[in-house]
Amino acid sequence: MKLFLLVATLLSPACLKAQETVPPLPLAAENVFAIRVDQQIVTYYKNIDGKRPVASTQKLLTALLIAEGGGLDERIPVKSTDGQVPPRNLWITEGSYYRRGTLLEMMLIRSFNDVTKCLARDHAGSQEAFAKLMNARAAALGMKDSHFVNAHGLTAEDQYSTANDMIKLALAAWENAEIRRITRIKNTSFTYHGAKTIPVKNSNDLLHSFPSCVGMKTGFTEAAGRCLVAAAEENGKTVLAVILGSTMEEVWNDAEKVIRYSLQF
Repeated sequence: MKLFLLVATLLSPACLKAQETVPPLPLAAENVFAIRVDQQIVTYYKNIDGKRPVASTQKLLTALLIAEGGGLDERIPVKSTDGQVPPRNLWITEGSYYRRGTLLEMMLIRSFNDVTKCLARDHAGSQEAFAKLMNARAAALGMKDSHFVNAHGLTAEDQYSTANDMIKLALAAWENAEIRRITRIKNTSFTYHGAKTIPVKNSNDLLHSFPSCVGMKTGFTEAAGRCLVAAAEENGKTVLAVILGSTMEEVWNDAEKVIRYSLQF
């Protein structure tokens, strides 16, 4: 297989569209993009320009805004307007206060939607204002075929991205030391305002089953299917892979196949 160089530096907004043909892998996923960060080469791609919902993988963009905003040691309030968003909530309540960095961890590790809304509202003043910041940051990353209307990624009209755009987001998130640190945490705990502590397990099953995996973010809705942005490291090699539109049974296998394939170069 012929590999090709990325057209510009890793964090450039330049398009990463593939220019060569790659042998097909037996994948359930509808859209796939994988790159070797250490060599700046694309290793695998499939339908990278198809617009689709990407579910909670877009929380990487939310996380990027929060992490870049700083003040992670500050305590922020939970307000009634934050509210819960099924299916996954931490059930933080109005009047409680939590360290911003801790909430960022909970969003990335277990994808809690009420936590995500709290972070977005605190950062921008409202969910709508935060969505505007998401689109501005996405544009700066060169994500020309993406549009976001909420911070958490649940299905909404006119909200979509592509594997091509999501690999750019993955690169930016990977370059952020705090996001890179958090997304590799397998297990942690959370202490509520009232002092009750619960265990929290990372929703990324690949992190628990595939030793080379070191993050990053899961996603699922009925519209998006099973999605995963995965990072892997092995023998000085680093792979980022975007898996979109897979199934509950195959998403982890899809990601491992693509990562193993990418690590051979």
